[in-house]
Amino acid sequence: MTDDIRFQVLTLPGRPWEEFRTQVLQVEQLGFDIAAVPDHFCDWANPPAPWLECWTLVAALAVETSSIRLATNVSQIPLRNPGVLAHQAVTVDHISGGRLELGLGTGLTIDPGTEMIGLPNWSNAERTHRFGEYLELLGLLLSQEVTTYEGAYYTADQAVMNPTSLQSPRLPLIAAALGPRMMRHAAAFADGWNTMSFSPDFAHQLSELSARNAHMDDLCHELGRDPSDLRRGVNIFDAQARSLGGRLRYYDDEHLLVDLITGLGRAGFTDFGLYYPSDPAQAEAFERIAREVIPHLREAAS
Repeated sequence: MTDDIRFQVLTLPGRPWEEFRTQVLQVEQLGFDIAAVPDHFCDWANPPAPWLECWTLVAALAVETSSIRLATNVSQIPLRNPGVLAHQAVTVDHISGGRLELGLGTGLTIDPGTEMIGLPNWSNAERTHRFGEYLELLGLLLSQEVTTYEGAYYTADQAVMNPTSLQSPRLPLIAAALGPRMMRHAAAFADGWNTMSFSPDFAHQLSELSARNAHMDDLCHELGRDPSDLRRGVNIFDAQARSLGGRLRYYDDEHLLVDLITGLGRAGFTDFGLYYPSDPAQAEAFERIAREVIPHLREAAS
């Protein structure tokens, strides 16, 4: 794993395509490394609101963009069979010229979207058990031409992937994990790990995430994996944003953002996920951070 740091922007698809496209192209023009799209059937926090579909958007962005990497943050395992998801991902990898990163997660039991379309709302325990199998099978499908697999939940019988991933040895598979069992799955089967903290106190977030990253090192050692082989990412979440009308505190206070990223970098994280500002009043700060702050952070980390 290289030591270069990367910056990702998560843009929510609860807007018309033209507006969404403009925002992602702006993210690319500002020099961010990754543009990410979440995956839900609907806006899980406000189901009647507009919401576009994740993989359709990523495929369209693969054509509309030219250099920025594209990611799902994250695809939910209840929504797709792993073979179908692998086929979608490989197709987008080819359309994009090898710029896709597949983020994968369990989804949320409180997300109404699965039951809306007649899918079972698995318990958190079952989601965790399924995730390990899903992740293992998906990794095989993305890296070889023919796959046979027999698990408790998922199977593949001479499943043909032609073509397979454009990237070698496969397009990156990023596992979203917070708890120890999910983290073990990430350490065993993924190319990268993404996590986050829901604490409203950023100092507590830094402490929590640092400890979690140290635990990931332990898990890698237990599984016989070099910890440096697993790329580490974190979504910088502001738990107070909703109560503040969508304002993100780290766009109001650049020193806060710098301290967070510097501290997370010292803890071992290399990929930092920001949220596209939903409050138009923060657009100027977002651009200034991209043009002036992030280059200094990159230089300090080199």
